[in-house]
Amino acid sequence: MTTDLSGALNGLTSRVRDFDASRPRVWDAALALFWTGAALVDASGGWRSTAADPTVPAALVTGTTLAMTLPLYARRRHPAAVLAVLACAAVVSAASGAFLQAAYLQAIPLFHLARTRPPRALLSPAALLVAPLAVGAVRFPQDSWGSRLLPALLTYALAVLLGVTVRSREERRDREVRLAAASERARIAREMHDIIGHSLSVITGLADGGRYAAAKSPERAAQALDAIGITSREALADLRRLLGVLREDGGPTGVRDPQPTLADLEPLIAGVRGAGLPVRAELPPVDHALSPGAQLTVYRVVQEALTNTLKHAGPGAEATVELTYTRDALVATVTDTGKDTGKGTGKGTGTAPASGRASGRRTGTAGQGLAGMRERAALYDGTLECGQPPTGGWRVRLRLPREDSPS
Repeated sequence: MTTDLSGALNGLTSRVRDFDASRPRVWDAALALFWTGAALVDASGGWRSTAADPTVPAALVTGTTLAMTLPLYARRRHPAAVLAVLACAAVVSAASGAFLQAAYLQAIPLFHLARTRPPRALLSPAALLVAPLAVGAVRFPQDSWGSRLLPALLTYALAVLLGVTVRSREERRDREVRLAAASERARIAREMHDIIGHSLSVITGLADGGRYAAAKSPERAAQALDAIGITSREALADLRRLLGVLREDGGPTGVRDPQPTLADLEPLIAGVRGAGLPVRAELPPVDHALSPGAQLTVYRVVQEALTNTLKHAGPGAEATVELTYTRDALVATVTDTGKDTGKGTGKGTGTAPASGRASGRRTGTAGQGLAGMRERAALYDGTLECGQPPTGGWRVRLRLPREDSPS
């Protein structure tokens, strides 16, 4: 019963908020008319029970009432101006001795000011609120201090506190949205780097092979061109999907295709082989206990490592991709036999290899890719080691803890 009531109230609040966002002028007019009607009912005679001078002319009471209610229509667009008009009408009400209850409506534009402006900008509105209180206290001191001044001050303080609270919540929500957007853009930047780098490397390898094959085997050259077309179309499709996520116009971003998993390593390796790099793969059956994010991390690290081999290993290089499942981790190792231009090794566990000691081949143009691989590994408490093994070439080793093992 309580759950149903809470759900109904939340639904009603959501519908009211949506209506307010889509038709703000209608909502503003409805609120102004509501308070005008309520104030006119009070002005028809009820005000005399709280007035210091019940003989105030009815025309003055009615005019003052309308001056304190109708301007509420513009309370969101021009809260300072609306508050100034209401404060002037409240001065007339207090000076005449009518002390209309509509004077408390000054709290509404005050709330909007506190919601949209910093606290130091509320000094001028505070002066406007003090003016009618001071006039009433001076004109009718016997009725003003306890019964009028204190309730008004409490009402205005509550309006300010409520406005500041709403402002703080909105700022925190906006900050969280911006942080989430920045994180998503960083992720998309890594994805685009991996997709573009790998696809262009494969296309370059296919184009070079096709050029050499054209003179001796036109059929092999045609196959290379077909493979270039397939690779480029796949890259364009992935880029369109990623760029769709970046759209900020609120329009549809299209269907998001599933991200690559460990099952997609075979097609990836086949594409690299087609680009001219011999790759030996040792891929055991996929462990579906790994989360999709962890599987994507393994896929991208293998992709980046093979892309670096295509770019920098030189002619005659070969690569090996090996996945190993242990009791508590998955280890992915990509090794090639290419020749490096630098000396020594660079080994990192979430940190960059020391400059000057790592391979110049792998930390120059591929530096951004290595940084992206380390970031991906760190997201899942993994480690990444990049460097030259004793036998030469280059090795990338990723270790990710299994989901059901202690971190």
